[in-house]
Amino acid sequence: MDRHGAERARRDLERFAELLDRCERLRPQGLGFGELRELARLYRRHSVALSRARERDEDPEAIRTLNALCVRAYTHLAPPSPGGEDAEPTRGRLLEAMAATWRPQLLAWALLTLGVFLGAGLAAQDPRAVHSLMPSGLGYSEERLDLLVSSQEARQAFFERTETPVSQNLLFGSMLFANNTRVGLLAFATGVLAGVPTVLLQVYNGLVVGGLGWVFFQDPWPIEFLAWILPHGVPEFTAICLCASAGLVLGGAVVMPGRRTRGESLRQAMDPAVLLVAGSLPFFLLAAGIESFVRESALATAPRLAVAATMALLVALLLIVAGRAAARVRGPDRSWLLEASGSPTDARRPVAAGQRDSRIAR
Repeated sequence: MDRHGAERARRDLERFAELLDRCERLRPQGLGFGELRELARLYRRHSVALSRARERDEDPEAIRTLNALCVRAYTHLAPPSPGGEDAEPTRGRLLEAMAATWRPQLLAWALLTLGVFLGAGLAAQDPRAVHSLMPSGLGYSEERLDLLVSSQEARQAFFERTETPVSQNLLFGSMLFANNTRVGLLAFATGVLAGVPTVLLQVYNGLVVGGLGWVFFQDPWPIEFLAWILPHGVPEFTAICLCASAGLVLGGAVVMPGRRTRGESLRQAMDPAVLLVAGSLPFFLLAAGIESFVRESALATAPRLAVAATMALLVALLLIVAGRAAARVRGPDRSWLLEASGSPTDARRPVAAGQRDSRIAR
C-alpha cells in the first residue's frame, strides 16, 4: 500500500472509531441518516480488511483492533434477535412500546377529547340528541334520560348512595370488565383496516361521555358527577386509549409501510400493538373493580375524589416511567444498512469473543 493509501486507511479507521463512540453515547437513533450510512460503509470496508488480514496472518494487534471495532459496529447496526438469553423482560418491552408509540397514544386521547366536545355540543344544541348518543347497553331508558335532562332533582337523586351486596358487585364488575375489554379489543383488531374503524370508535366513545357529561354539567356545581365518573373513568379511559393506540399503530403500518411491504410492516407493528393491549388489561380490571365497589357504594364525595386523584397519579407515574424508557427505545430497523451488493458473507459476521484468540493465533 502506498503512502496515500495508508493515510486514507488511517483516517477511515479513526473516523470509524469516532462514529462508534458517538453511536454509543447517543444510541444509533441519535445519529443522522448520513452518519448511519457512513458507519455501515466503514463497517463493511473494515470487515473486508479484517478478513484479508486474517488470511494473510498479519499483525495480531491490528487484527485485534479491527475485530473489536467491527464487533462494536455490528452490535449497533444489526437488528436485535427476538427471544434468546438477552431478551428483555416483558415489563421493559411494555415500557419501551409505550415510549415508542407516544404519537398514536396522543392521537387516541385527542380523538377521545374531540368526541367529548362533539357530544357535549350536540346535546347542548338539541337535548334530544342524548337519546342517540347513549348506547342501549348503559341501561338508561328514554324516560329516565328525559327526566335527567329536564330535572335537577332527578340528577341529584341519581347520585343517591346505597350499599350493594358483594356478590352483586362481583357480578357487576365481571360484566363491566368483559364489556370494556370487548370494546378495547375491537378498537385494536379493526386497526388493520387502515385504522378507520378505530378512529370512529374512539370518537364515538367520546361522544357518549360528552353527551352524558352535558346532562350533569347543566348544574352550576357538578362535583357529584365528577366524583361519580372519574374514579373508574381515569383507568378506563387510559385502557381504551391504549387499545385505540394499538389499533392506530396497526393502521399506520398499513397506510405507511415505508420501505417494507405492508405484510412485513404489519408484522413488525404487531409486537408493540399487542404489548399495548396487554398493558391495558390491568387498567380495565382496575376500572371494573372501582366501578363496582366504589361507584356502587355509600362513599362520600371526598373519598371518591381521592380515589380519582390516586388513579390519575398512577397513570402519570406510568407515563413518566415510560418517558424515561424512551431513551432506551431501539431505533428503526437498520439491518438494510448491513447489506451491500457484492460484500462477502464474512463481512457481516464478526468473530465472537470465544473464537477471537484461536483465529488470531492461527
